[in-house]
Amino acid sequence: MSIRHLLNSRIFFHFLVWWIFFSCFPGLISSAVVTLDSIEIFNTHEWIAKPTVYFVCKGENTTVLPDVTKTGVVYSFKGEESWQPLTELESKKCKRCGFYEKDTFKSDDVYDEWEFCASDFKAPDGKYILFKEKELNVTFHCPECTSLPAASNTAPEKHDDGNGMHVAVVILISVLISTVTVIALVVAYKYWQKKKRQQDQARFLKLFEEGDENEDELGLSNVI
Repeated sequence: MSIRHLLNSRIFFHFLVWWIFFSCFPGLISSAVVTLDSIEIFNTHEWIAKPTVYFVCKGENTTVLPDVTKTGVVYSFKGEESWQPLTELESKKCKRCGFYEKDTFKSDDVYDEWEFCASDFKAPDGKYILFKEKELNVTFHCPECTSLPAASNTAPEKHDDGNGMHVAVVILISVLISTVTVIALVVAYKYWQKKKRQQDQARFLKLFEEGDENEDELGLSNVI
């Protein structure tokens, strides 16, 4: 067996195992990117200059929205702008985020602050609408958020014991199926390796025997 063939076989095997693993457990993907789809502000707090609207989550960098300067206008975005994405949401942890307007003389004005969670996004389009009366109307986009496990919030819901048992059974069955699948793949791969070695050994012995026969023929011809 050539070294290149052996390496390619191992790479393919590892790729297959990881693909099956993440297919069985899509929730292991821990975070997802959030982009701004559209925004409309209903008022501004600056009376002299144009407003500077920005988005920020606690502990993260500020994202200024340079185009958002007028009230009553729906600003739509493609998600490819230089300041995108807005943030990333983890699977089981919310963030304290908000929209603000910079103020020249005092602390920045608040459009809205809220707990931003991956569970806010609904399938199939992966969008979340934030609306606050007399302040703003925002649509966020996060397709990957719909495949993440539900995020924990400040007020966790009470789950029925029967539902918890059902979830535990589903998880157990998924673990068993994935384990059996991986074991079967390992066994099949080992068997394939064994058969390949046997074929290589048989091919080598055949070449060796043919070489002996050629040497015998050459020896007989020299004697004659």
